[in-house]
Amino acid sequence: MEVHIVTIFPDFFRGPLDYGIVRRAREAGLVKIEIHDLRAFTRDRHRTVDDRPFGGGAGMVLKPEPIFECVESLLASKAASREERARAKESVVLLSAQGQRFDQKLAGELAQLDRLVLICGRYEGVDERVGTHLADREISIGDYVLSGGELGAAVIVDAITRLIPGAVGNEASTRQESFFAGPELGDNGLSDKNVRPTQGDSTCGSGGLLDYPHYTRPADFRGMKVPEVLLDGNHEEIKRWRRRSALEKTKRNRPDLLSRVELSEEDRKLLTKQ
Repeated sequence: MEVHIVTIFPDFFRGPLDYGIVRRAREAGLVKIEIHDLRAFTRDRHRTVDDRPFGGGAGMVLKPEPIFECVESLLASKAASREERARAKESVVLLSAQGQRFDQKLAGELAQLDRLVLICGRYEGVDERVGTHLADREISIGDYVLSGGELGAAVIVDAITRLIPGAVGNEASTRQESFFAGPELGDNGLSDKNVRPTQGDSTCGSGGLLDYPHYTRPADFRGMKVPEVLLDGNHEEIKRWRRRSALEKTKRNRPDLLSRVELSEEDRKLLTKQ
């Protein structure tokens, strides 16, 4: 997979992309990440990337010319329509506070691409023609305003890289994390509804809920004890406890998620007992 980040602050990414899973995935050749300085695509001696908006108003707006030229140089065909780009498994994303909220489902969609271009907005915004005629979609990492799209781009790169096969050592762990609502995977890494966890497997997918609590040694830390059920070795009981705990944590921290996931009759009974 290729990820291209368009920014006026290329040095910003010297840190975020050089650690952990992203670094290992780059070194293994699983993902190629390139940073492009938008100022390199300007034509005046001041390397101007912004201008005042028509109609007046506070702040400066990023100009369309350098963004279009930069992005078009990165695509297989600069004249390609959005439909053609989709067929070629490439996409252009504008990072914007006004965009679609980024979530795990969207991360999974982006991780399926062969080429992704992320445009980092700045200042008061970006010329509207970038969003309407160049980008395939606008994405926001949350309902708040940042100084620019660089932090959002780093978040998106991290989230999608860990979903690329081979990026995470134990790929099953990505199916147990909070918000994962995808299908259970078989031993071949493909969805298979007939595949069931082995009797000794006490883990379970989050099913779109928050992840269940995790504990490690020591079993008794300053009087705070690990739940007894996790020490007994009864995998069925552990699985039930983890599902119940995930439901409890989701109801407490993110009750909005409960309306988005398919709950079993047993799940509903557990929720009513709380």
